Amino acid sequence: MSPQDQHGSRGYSVPTGRPYALKELQASLGSLGDHLRELYDGAHPAEYDAIADALYVAFQTAAGLAPARSYTGCPEHPNGALDPEAPDGWGRCLICNDRRRLGQRLHGARPAAPAAVEQRRLGYPVPEGPYTLQLLRQYLRTVEDQRFHLGLSSPADEFVRIADDLHRAFMVARELSRPRNASGCSEHPGAPIDPDAPPGEACIFCAGRKRRAQRSAQTPEMLPRIRRGERRQLQRRFERPPG
Repeated sequence: MSPQDQHGSRGYSVPTGRPYALKELQASLGSLGDHLRELYDGAHPAEYDAIADALYVAFQTAAGLAPARSYTGCPEHPNGALDPEAPDGWGRCLICNDRRRLGQRLHGARPAAPAAVEQRRLGYPVPEGPYTLQLLRQYLRTVEDQRFHLGLSSPADEFVRIADDLHRAFMVARELSRPRNASGCSEHPGAPIDPDAPPGEACIFCAGRKRRAQRSAQTPEMLPRIRRGERRQLQRRFERPPG
C-alpha cells in the first residue's frame, strides 16, 4: 500500500511522539542558519564548535523520527560489525562477508574486489574529504530544502534522507572544529609552536623531547676520586659569616 493510500485510509494515525519531535527538529534547523552566517574561510576551529553541536542535536532528532535502522542490512546480524571493504553486490555485514570470503578460498575462487561506495559510520554516511566550509554549506542547503517539505504525514523515506544529510553535515563540521596542524607535526597536530625551534621542528612537545634526549646523551662529569685520609677541597660560593 502506498503512503498516499495509507494517509487516506481510516486506519492511519500519526506515530506517537512525531509532532513534538518534528517541532524540535524544525526549531534546531532554523538556528543553524544564524551559526553558518558567522563562519568564513579561515575561521578558527573553535568557531565551528557551536554549529557542530547544533548539527548533532538535529541529527539525533531526525534519526529518532526515521525508522529503526539496521546498520548492516543483515536480518541475521542487524547490529553486527560493518565490513569496510564490502565487495559490489554483497551486504555490509562483516560476519556474513567473512563466511563468503572463506568459502571462496576453500573453493579456489578469486576474491571479489571491494565496491567503491560511500563510507558509512554506524550505518550513516560519511562524506569524503577535503572538508571545507563550502561543502558544509552545500549539505546545509540540501537539509534546508528538505525540511520545508516535512510534515506529520511525511513518508519514512524523507526522514531517512534528512537524517543522512544531517550526519554528513555534522561530520564535516566536526572535522572543521578540530585543531589545525600549525606545528606541522603528525603526532601532535594541535601542539603549540616553539619559537626557538629550527624550521620543520616547531612542535614544542617534540622539541622538548629532543632537548631531553640530547642532555641525557651527554657524558656526565665525574669528580676526582679522593684517597683515604685526604679531604676534598671545596670552593665556597659564599663567605662564612664572622663570629
